[in-house]
Amino acid sequence: MRDKLYNFVGKNPYWVILVCITFMVLAGTGAQKLEFKNDYRVFFSEENPQLTAFESMQKVYNKSDNVSFVVVPKDGNVFTAEHLAALKVLTKESWQVPYSTRVDSVTNFQYTYAEEDDMIVEDLVMSTKNLTSDKLEKIKQIAISEPLLVNKIISQTGHVSIVNVTVQFPGINPMAETPEVAASVRAIKTQFLAEHPELDVYLSGMAMMNTSFGESSISDSSTLIPLMFLVVIVTIGLLLRTITGTISTVLIIIMSIVTTMGLAGWLGFYLTGPSSSAPTMIMTLAVADCIHILTSMFYEMRQGADKRTAIARSIKINLQPIFLTSITTAIGFLSMNFSDSPPFRDLGNLVAIGVMLAFVFSITIFPALLTVLPVRVKVQPENKKDIMAKLADFVIAKRKVLLPLTSVFIIASVMFIPNNQLNDDFVKYFDKTVPYRVATDFMQENLSGMMMVEISVKTGEPSGINNPKYLNSVSDFSDWLRARPETDHVNTITDTLKRLNKNMHGDDPSWYKLPDSQEMSAQYLLLYEMSLPYGLDLNNQLDVDKSSSRIVATFKNMTSNELINVERDMIQWFRKHAPQYEVDFASPSLMFAHIGQRNITSMLIGTTLALILISILLGVALKSWRFGLISLLPNLAPAAIGFGIWGLYSGQVGLGLSVVIGMTLGIVVDDTVHFLSKYLHARRDKNANTKEAVHYAFDNVGRALWVTTFVLVAGFTVLAQSSFKMNADMGFLTALTIFVALVVDFLFLPPLLMLLDKNKSETKESAAVTTEAPTIKAV
Repeated sequence: MRDKLYNFVGKNPYWVILVCITFMVLAGTGAQKLEFKNDYRVFFSEENPQLTAFESMQKVYNKSDNVSFVVVPKDGNVFTAEHLAALKVLTKESWQVPYSTRVDSVTNFQYTYAEEDDMIVEDLVMSTKNLTSDKLEKIKQIAISEPLLVNKIISQTGHVSIVNVTVQFPGINPMAETPEVAASVRAIKTQFLAEHPELDVYLSGMAMMNTSFGESSISDSSTLIPLMFLVVIVTIGLLLRTITGTISTVLIIIMSIVTTMGLAGWLGFYLTGPSSSAPTMIMTLAVADCIHILTSMFYEMRQGADKRTAIARSIKINLQPIFLTSITTAIGFLSMNFSDSPPFRDLGNLVAIGVMLAFVFSITIFPALLTVLPVRVKVQPENKKDIMAKLADFVIAKRKVLLPLTSVFIIASVMFIPNNQLNDDFVKYFDKTVPYRVATDFMQENLSGMMMVEISVKTGEPSGINNPKYLNSVSDFSDWLRARPETDHVNTITDTLKRLNKNMHGDDPSWYKLPDSQEMSAQYLLLYEMSLPYGLDLNNQLDVDKSSSRIVATFKNMTSNELINVERDMIQWFRKHAPQYEVDFASPSLMFAHIGQRNITSMLIGTTLALILISILLGVALKSWRFGLISLLPNLAPAAIGFGIWGLYSGQVGLGLSVVIGMTLGIVVDDTVHFLSKYLHARRDKNANTKEAVHYAFDNVGRALWVTTFVLVAGFTVLAQSSFKMNADMGFLTALTIFVALVVDFLFLPPLLMLLDKNKSETKESAAVTTEAPTIKAV
């Protein structure tokens, strides 16, 4: 089959080139159907229980998508006439943000107070004209003592304030709606800063996070892919010194990417932050096939073969190992379908398609291009003592030392794996060059974080929230939450009712408590709601028939495990103190926390199945179950070492890193397959002993392995420069794992083979003892 394949390609190179390019063009037209989804909800499948709970809560209460203007006076005091006037202007302008349904700020907070027998409801800052120092001090004291404001809208010291815009996206055209809001908000900020240079403004909120997802991916596409192309061109040009080979390889890369993304469009895929890195990965992986073919072809030509013969021999030698590496890499990436997060499933599927397309192109149009393009290689005897031969001599001579040393290193690395802990803070999905990350970090340090949990407490009966027992339970729970050290803020309806009760008793502080009758609570809320202006009603806290209320708890930055522990404690509190009420917990923070944990479990299952399948495949292809089992060690060790080193370096494993084992498994197998196939070729076809077979494998595939590893490491290191930290960490750990895989296959696998394979053929080995292993060359 291998001979027939190249005979056809060699005789019809122009037809092969034409057919492949036509296929690429036809498939590539589907790329225009691709859309980018920048909503954080894309990380969750429709059946995700946390997403289902969150969307159900959003239907009952107002949606919580928002934009936060974080306003910072340079003099450190919000409560001056000038700064409050600016905040009033910004509050008014914020109503012009597209799809805005509510604007909350310290100036339009609905302050209530008693005036004889009347309750007055008005903006906390009605006018900024003629504000005396006494009035300013009174406004400040009201603001920083109001539970609904402090640590949410205003800092405890009054040095930072927020204008929070609630946005309700129609969802008709998400591709345009989020950028439209971001553009409007940025325009408002620019104009505001021009008019008020004494203030700084940061932009945070869920809408800005969604915007950052899209912008980071676009930025990466415009910088990382060109940089990767440059790395590939320079690497191949310098290491293989071939213009023709470089041009042909770049064409294979382009064809693999264009065809894959075009097919993705036809198949209905959409792009997200993680899946947008697929072209970079495909580019990196496509290079490996071409380098193996080029390396073998150049070797043959240096031995005196003509170009066509050299290409034919290269295809014959490399077809099986390249196919095996491609299929195992594809299986590794397909294991990402076990991920709970759709973007990672899409990434795995796209890269798997790209890898197999790269294989097809590398054995068809690549040799066709090499056939028709000029290739010059000087005929010269192969240097028997090049760097690979010297490395082989070293490994063979020191095998009894290397095997225990590398084994100890692997075991020691594994011991550090428990240092890793699950921590999925979606704010930190972006590095500190992204404005959203800077703004949100500032907000966390000076006000409160974005780690929130929404709690819906249901009574099951209309107007049930006015029941004193219910209100006392909600109040007790809110107090319990506030007493926890990780809590920044709690927004609850009971604070409003306590304030109204005090107002209706002449603002007597001793009446700052809940009404003692259901009728009184209902009357207070009705009177209060009738006095509220448009957009500042209580729909964000109460459902329509007053049968349930929503508590919103904001926490300090914490790990996913810590947040899940807080959720468990809240569930236990209601079971113990208020079991009669149905309670739902939901928020983006909880969604990301749970999916990270589930993803680890599901990916371990997927990776195990992929490993079993790959081992069976290798056992069949190598015609030896024994070598299929032996291959397990060098295939598993790199990921174990990589996560062990990560445990020392960072120790934080998020959603992105949870897929690295499955993703790298197929890539790691590449080195093992190529080394084992050459080793077994020498053992079976050349009757070589174990030492000779190891030397043969180093001589004939060693150079290609370190060149491909260099390109793979360089490629994923480029990905590690992504401003989208999920991709950056994934790229860094993958690059580390691939590098470790080469070290394992060069220093651990050969001594292991010489130990285990020797036991099987001990008689033959003892009859052919040599002090120095001779080198066997390819035919």
